[in-house]
Amino acid sequence: MKIALLDDYQGVALSSADWSAVHAKAAVTVFRDTIVDPDALVARLCDFEVVCIMRERTPFPRALLERLPKLKLLVTTGHRNASVDVAAAKELGIAVSGTPSSAHAAAELTWALIMAAARRLDMENRSFRAGGWQAGLGRDLNGATLGVVGLGRLGSLVAGYGRAFGMRVVAWSQNLTPARAAECGAEAVEKDTLFGQADFITLHLKLSERSRGLVGARELALMKPDAWLVNTSRGPIVDRSALLAALEAERIGGAALDVFDEEPLPADDPLRRLDNVVGTPHIGYVSRENYRTMYRVTADNVLSFLDGRPQNLIEP
Repeated sequence: MKIALLDDYQGVALSSADWSAVHAKAAVTVFRDTIVDPDALVARLCDFEVVCIMRERTPFPRALLERLPKLKLLVTTGHRNASVDVAAAKELGIAVSGTPSSAHAAAELTWALIMAAARRLDMENRSFRAGGWQAGLGRDLNGATLGVVGLGRLGSLVAGYGRAFGMRVVAWSQNLTPARAAECGAEAVEKDTLFGQADFITLHLKLSERSRGLVGARELALMKPDAWLVNTSRGPIVDRSALLAALEAERIGGAALDVFDEEPLPADDPLRRLDNVVGTPHIGYVSRENYRTMYRVTADNVLSFLDGRPQNLIEP
């Protein structure tokens, strides 16, 4: 049986887990690049019975699944993956399985971005490496207001970090109750209040039709002129055109971004050149410990499937 491991950007998939039992039963091929063109992707994958993917780096819609008649198992990291048409896979006789994923990795990266934005570590580091010295003036988090949009598994962790740094924490989401906010040490407020009062606004929502474009020109206009927007959830939650306009006009303090509408982000994308953007290449879930968990269970899922006892199956 032939197994493909896709989008191993760092070349660590095989070293993050013990694949020896899988190697004894199947041929494993690792691909480090991402193919966007559907025809080229089909040409690459048409002979594989098992494909293992890392999050949403390569989507698997119905149109692609229908062109892979040999595919029997698709393993995704994470318990769910919105870029995989699980219903279509089931109709086509393709099993889909998932893995655990840590919330702490993304929450900690969120906090790293908030601290980098507050103290402008990107600018200071550039100055340091160029032979310079103090280049700007940072700001304290203690006493500032943290606005958390989405107080679920990740948002509640970030709210806790904010309290530990002495911040006032306010929160909003469509279904947030004052009781739930209080459990997380936050104050439930209206959406406009959060965008108008927060010094740092961090997004922790799943991408859906309800959340797509949730932060647009109107919300950005409510922000303080020195407030920062932090997005480690999904790029399309923020209206890209509106955000670019606000950043280029310097109507807000800046944006700290780990996620983008198009990934990998094109080398000439304007977000890469703006001084009021702190950016990372979607590394919220990219930690040694999280990779060890995800690839270990990926290997276990493949082995179980090869042994005729599929596990961790995802249903539509």
